[in-house]
Amino acid sequence: MKESIYAFLLLMTLIASNTMALPHDFVYLKDVDPTIIQDVKYFTQDNFIGRPIKGYEKHTCIITKKAAAQLAKIQQQLQKQSLGLKVYDCYRPQMAVDDFIQWSEDKLDQKMKDAFYPRINKADFFTLGYAGKKSSHTRGSAVDLTLVRLDKNNQFVHDLLMGTHFDYMDELSHALSNAVQEDAKQNRLLLRNIMIANGFEPYDMEWWHFTLKDEPFPDTYFNFPVV
Repeated sequence: MKESIYAFLLLMTLIASNTMALPHDFVYLKDVDPTIIQDVKYFTQDNFIGRPIKGYEKHTCIITKKAAAQLAKIQQQLQKQSLGLKVYDCYRPQMAVDDFIQWSEDKLDQKMKDAFYPRINKADFFTLGYAGKKSSHTRGSAVDLTLVRLDKNNQFVHDLLMGTHFDYMDELSHALSNAVQEDAKQNRLLLRNIMIANGFEPYDMEWWHFTLKDEPFPDTYFNFPVV
């Protein structure tokens, strides 16, 4: 009996050690709506730097409760059309933004240029508006996302055509660009309209980026890791 109790307590300790207590009013998106697909690019090598970004220690989306609740509403609305959300980034720690800044100053590191910024200088990311030294993501209520097609069981089928991939730093990624295919323009408008209707503000430089208008921490920039 004592051995069973000890084993149970040990298991609870291990679980607790792998679960971070989030700041007040932050949640894991999967705990609010597990049907929203997560593809957290900055935890992987599939991003404009080509390696995991500092502060991303787990493949998960952390976000404010308010923003998560609105995303769950949007997901329900989209599922009626056999569509859904896929998120690429949510809360972003300041240490990740600082990682972006340091990378932008390294002129020798150009390994992801062809895939993510073929027509611009990486040193101009911030002046052109593709990244900010103070990011809305760091306040916890911004999200980068796209639309996906779902089957009758609400299972993933494929990403919708958006004209460019996430974090493609180019005028083609501007939300209202007329240089992309008609299907992509319509899909961008669908995403934009449903996000606006549910309280999010779009960003014209990037079709994938939205910030909750009534964000709970408009002046606070957090730096806890994504774990």
